[in-house]
Amino acid sequence: MKLGVAIDIGTSGIRAQKIDLESGDIQKTVITLRNPLPGANVMDHLDFAITYGLDLAQGLHVNAVKHVIDTLGVKPEELQRMAICGNPIQLSIFQGIPIDDLAYAGERKKEKLNIKDQDRRARIVDCAEIKGLEVYPNAKLVVPPAIRHEVGADALALIIKSGFLDTKETAIATDYGTNAEMALIHEGTIYTGSAAAGPALEGQQIKYGKLASPFVISDVEFENGNMRNYVLDAEMNTVKGALTDPKSGDVVAEGASMWRCAAPARLPNGEQEMTTCEGTIKATGITGTGVIAIIEAGMKNGIIQLPKINTPDNILYLQNKIKFFEKDVSSAGLAMGAIRAGHLALCNAAGIEVADVNRAYMSGAAGTYMDAVKAHQVGMVPFNVDEVVQIGNTSLIVAREILLSEERLWELQEIASRIVSNHVMFATDPAFKEAYIQEISYWTEGMPFKMLKKFLKKKGLPQIDIPEKVTKVNKVVEKDIPVLGDEGLQVLERVGTFLTMKVDCPECEKCIKVCPNDAITIDAEGVVMISSDLCDGANCKRCINACPKDKFKWENLTVLEQSA
Repeated sequence: MKLGVAIDIGTSGIRAQKIDLESGDIQKTVITLRNPLPGANVMDHLDFAITYGLDLAQGLHVNAVKHVIDTLGVKPEELQRMAICGNPIQLSIFQGIPIDDLAYAGERKKEKLNIKDQDRRARIVDCAEIKGLEVYPNAKLVVPPAIRHEVGADALALIIKSGFLDTKETAIATDYGTNAEMALIHEGTIYTGSAAAGPALEGQQIKYGKLASPFVISDVEFENGNMRNYVLDAEMNTVKGALTDPKSGDVVAEGASMWRCAAPARLPNGEQEMTTCEGTIKATGITGTGVIAIIEAGMKNGIIQLPKINTPDNILYLQNKIKFFEKDVSSAGLAMGAIRAGHLALCNAAGIEVADVNRAYMSGAAGTYMDAVKAHQVGMVPFNVDEVVQIGNTSLIVAREILLSEERLWELQEIASRIVSNHVMFATDPAFKEAYIQEISYWTEGMPFKMLKKFLKKKGLPQIDIPEKVTKVNKVVEKDIPVLGDEGLQVLERVGTFLTMKVDCPECEKCIKVCPNDAITIDAEGVVMISSDLCDGANCKRCINACPKDKFKWENLTVLEQSA
């Protein structure tokens, strides 16, 4: 059997599928709950690669992908093709392509530093040409094109799979995730942008948050003052969970009595049998869609009045005593505010009002599982749209397409070459800056929505408003990965990548004590091990600040090599 692997390298995790190259059948799906690079967003990853070296960052990426391929059950000598898709930063780091042209926004700065734009056209290369992938002697690596150096393959996937190129309407498409790619089409011209919204939309930087995975709370509704929880089962289907008291977490009524789950024992061939289980699922956390639902339902119910939670202890309690804090409200609000500011900035660049956007496309895991009506109500979808279309994980779909067809790869390159696009760099865009400042005040400081609108009008920016109608929703797929394969889904909670170095102060252990995520260990010989996927990276650095500068130096870190 000729085997290939399609991979979506996302800012907050990796999604991959083992595929029979002859039949095109998907056999197994593996997802990780974290990206292997330290930090929770794309700017942290960029900072790590620039500050500590591209080789170090690439080593972590490659080791994580090798771990995923091994988990898929593909032996190194069996792999024939590997196709990747994702944003330009992640794909460049994985291939070892310099990212200086992505790290600096200003043209004068790039000219001063003699930074040239890298070639990010479609290509097929031997895996042996990529450092760390030499273990796959028979495999080719297939890479889709970017539209421009800063508008990547993920944006191209979003544009193509949404049907953007065929629409006559003014429409917007958004990949809801840590690095929220978005595109607006108006009169045949596409305007693109990318908002580093942060990981709250994917359930991270939320105290009890998790990426979309089995047994997480994905939606909530208030019923007579109590909170109905909806949970994903083992096959990522949404099932009714318990009805709980939001002020105590006490169960008022049990949820669904039948659901799909994995049997405790494996079949003789090693596969996990799916069977029907009874009783309420035990929830393990909240995914990003659940976070959005909590905010929308809480604001509608009045139990959330930004930025406060109106309960005796300022905490909302969900199923299995999972808690939602005021800090979580702010984290989610900052992410949602970045999305709305991004939409406004694209409209401003196109010279239109936000009200002119007729249709919205939602992609990615969060864009698939979130309640589109709730997302519309809290401002994550332009307020005046007539229809929202949920289209799934477009990045993984495109990776599979080019894995199976070289012709499709060159077709995508041809499409990318003729797309008329204007990229709005939000980092330097005055409209985004002004809009996001007001969003911060609205979500974290309690500024009234009327005042938010007033300030936008004063700055001469496109206007936003509260939706007056319930938008039509066209849910094209029920799951972000519709087909998991006969071998099912396997979730890797840990990516399995490590940074290591030798220190001469193992008795101190201050670095271990200050690490908020328990990412650091030191053995008796003074060998430090940092779990890169748990590390908060540039957003933290408590270990560096807690230790003498000549003792704990990240510049000395190396990637712990692991075989595939």
